[in-house]
Formats: sequence, structure tokens, C-alpha cells
Amino acid sequence: MEATKEKLVSDFKVLVGDAEELLKATANQAGEKVTLARKRIEQSLEDGKKTLTEAEDILLDKTKDAAKAAEIYVRENPWSAVGIAAGIGVILGLIIRR
Repeated sequence: MEATKEKLVSDFKVLVGDAEELLKATANQAGEKVTLARKRIEQSLEDGKKTLTEAEDILLDKTKDAAKAAEIYVRENPWSAVGIAAGIGVILGLIIRR
């Protein structure tokens, strides 16, 4: 799920960059419709950048919370953590070996 969120943020950044390039490319175009479309796109880009920044902050906070929870669990249950890690290592080793 986190990878999906990161991909969404990355894709959105690409979209914003492409839209900004389009705005620059049409800067010399005249006409009322083009001017109105440019204004709407510029406003949408500003709103999108704000939303993207908020989403990145939320993602960063959730990642920090997950890391903190994992650290607390490992500190409280060191042998369980070692056992889980060993079990995962064995399973991955068996999968890779095939």
C-alpha cells in the first residue's frame, strides 16, 4: 500500500511537470479560450502542488510512526524479532534456491 502511495505521488509529480511545460509552450498563444484554459490549469496546478505536499507529509509521518512502532516492538520482544527475522530468512532462502 505504501508503494502504491509513493507511485501515485511520483506519477503526480510527473503530471505537474508536464502540465507546467505545456503552459510554457502555449505562453505565446493568444485568444480568450486559451487564456481562460491557462488560468484554470495554473489554478489546478497550484491546488495539486498543495495537495501533493500534504500527501507527502502524511506519508512521511505514517512511515515514521511505523518505524517507531517496529522499534518499540523489537526492543520489547528482541527474541521474537530475531525468530521472525530468521523464519523470514529461511523462507526467502528456500524461495531463492528454487
